Amino acid sequence: MKRHLTVAALAATTLASLALPAQAQDSVYVPLLTYRTGPFAGSGVHIANGMRDYLEMLNQRDGGIGGAKITIEECETGYDTKKGVECYESMKGKNPVVVNPYSTGITLQLIPKAAVDKIPVLSMAYGLSASADGGNFPWVFNPPATYWDGASVFVKHVAAVEGGLEKLKGKTLGLMHLDAPFGKEPIPVLEALAKKYGFTLKLYPVPAAQMQNQGSQWLAIRRDRVDWIYNQGWGAMNPTAVKEAVKAGFPIDKLVGVWWAGGDDDARAGEAAAKGYKTLNFHNTGNSFPVMQDILKHVFDKNLSQAKREQVGENLYNRGVYNSMLIAEAVRTAQKITGKKAVTGEDVRRGFEALNITDARLKEMGMEGFANSVKLACNDHNGHNKVFVSQWDGSKYVKASDWMDPMKEIVRPLIEQEAKDYVAKDAGWPKRTAPCEKGA
Repeated sequence: MKRHLTVAALAATTLASLALPAQAQDSVYVPLLTYRTGPFAGSGVHIANGMRDYLEMLNQRDGGIGGAKITIEECETGYDTKKGVECYESMKGKNPVVVNPYSTGITLQLIPKAAVDKIPVLSMAYGLSASADGGNFPWVFNPPATYWDGASVFVKHVAAVEGGLEKLKGKTLGLMHLDAPFGKEPIPVLEALAKKYGFTLKLYPVPAAQMQNQGSQWLAIRRDRVDWIYNQGWGAMNPTAVKEAVKAGFPIDKLVGVWWAGGDDDARAGEAAAKGYKTLNFHNTGNSFPVMQDILKHVFDKNLSQAKREQVGENLYNRGVYNSMLIAEAVRTAQKITGKKAVTGEDVRRGFEALNITDARLKEMGMEGFANSVKLACNDHNGHNKVFVSQWDGSKYVKASDWMDPMKEIVRPLIEQEAKDYVAKDAGWPKRTAPCEKGA
């Protein structure tokens, strides 16, 4: 009888421990909103693989982050805003430490929910540019650069090639963009820069349903005698743009994609004629970095990845790795601040605000030369960090410029004004619970 009671007690204890929320198990729950299906899967699947594999590598190599195992769960959105919100609602009760919408449309829907649910939103180099203002958006983080930063670097690159900012006067710059919130993001800063430097800005929206049918846009580009094109595209839109540029005889080295238009498959679509295609970037490609070798050793060699081995090191796979590195470092910073292993979303929000990834820390992580330093602050949730131009050499992307600062003196005031205007439209907008100078 005593033995049976002991067994029963042990069983009850085991069941109780299994029923405990993730945070009580010295673990952190990191949901990933991904899209491995649908019209944007050509880009989304590589991002999803990179994000998952980095977190899995930390679990396999280190046992997680700071002694806390990472619980990883994907939810398929198909890049659909409604499905993305449904994913969020299904996950938020599991105490996530952060949410990755991986869609500007989904991000816009989750921004008002973040403060209520106390779950920080990481929209890594996408989403609402104005959310870089931590004073008005205390729960949203979009490092390392905003779409407005990207647009300003594109203009700086054009000026560098043309011989100086004064040479922009009289030029025609075009923005080819997905006709969606994501695609429209660069317009305000490009309009401001056109006014300042005297170039003509032309807009070429591409409806989501017509991403693979851009004939009319490229006819208009030829008609308008556009000198340079900035491509704010994603998914099937990007390889189509490269193919159409080649077909139209547009100088391929004057077609520059935002960092999301830099998939290896995007460039491959143009075959040999795509050599010279450019895209902005904030991390390097290749799998020779120690962090990539650790992923191969601890994830691929154990058959724990959904990616093909040869995709490790490609641009968008590495983008997913970079994204999860930011998550892990925010969690690690939160652990240092609080002294806890199983941190909460509120803790990780503080971790993001104190995020300071130095060159020395990058080296420790096996990322020396992979990326540049990143530093956030209470009132600056982006950092407006440096980016560079990558160029397709016919088989891979190579670094084709120095690291360049965005035009912060132009971008930051625009962001602060836009943030004020955005929150002013909602009388009930959640305010910061503590002033920035206290580091909250």
